[in-house]
Amino acid sequence: MKVNIETSWQGVLEETFSEDYFVKLAEFVKEEYAHYACLPKGSEIFNAFEYTPFADVKVVILGQDPYPTPGHAHGLCFSVQPHVKPFPPSLKNIFAEIKQDIGTDFPENGNLVRWAKQGVLLLNAVLTVRSGLSRSHQGKGWERFTNTVIKKISDHKENVVFLLWGGDAKKKEKLIDPSKHLILKSGHPSPLSANRGYWFGNKHFSKTNQYLKEHHLDEIAW
Repeated sequence: MKVNIETSWQGVLEETFSEDYFVKLAEFVKEEYAHYACLPKGSEIFNAFEYTPFADVKVVILGQDPYPTPGHAHGLCFSVQPHVKPFPPSLKNIFAEIKQDIGTDFPENGNLVRWAKQGVLLLNAVLTVRSGLSRSHQGKGWERFTNTVIKKISDHKENVVFLLWGGDAKKKEKLIDPSKHLILKSGHPSPLSANRGYWFGNKHFSKTNQYLKEHHLDEIAW
């Protein structure tokens, strides 16, 4: 099965695309997009891979599923289109922690393509959603696909930083080899978790850069 995904990822995931579960997933997504308003746009479903080729991956941030609000999601977890104001609460808390951690002020917009181009894979566990219905495409096969992506990175690369925020993301730890990579865990940046003390002060952004520096890799301009 031919999937329109960035060339280097096509090679890494080629066998996956012909597996029965993925063929069924592709049919499900095709039907959903044909009959309902779904997000992100079809051409943006694999944007995380488009902006961060396999060889460039230095950091992996895991989200849950795309923002269900029209005009927000564009294929990168936590990221929104440049025009979206105010920032979604989780993204606002991410920027607040960055300011507290390394002193970088809030950016003009919430588009995280600038991170993706530096090697930060912004991967949602589920890559599509019905407009207005959060988690509506869960359990259809996306989780198996993105688990494969995480495992491929763990197996075939070294010195990648995995940022696992919240319960769902922490469950992915078993897919990652801690002897080759850095795993940083904390609560989710959503207000529910952050306001209870599980997010702020995790210093994940400075810790990530320190690890990259120690392994002679370019730090991320957060």
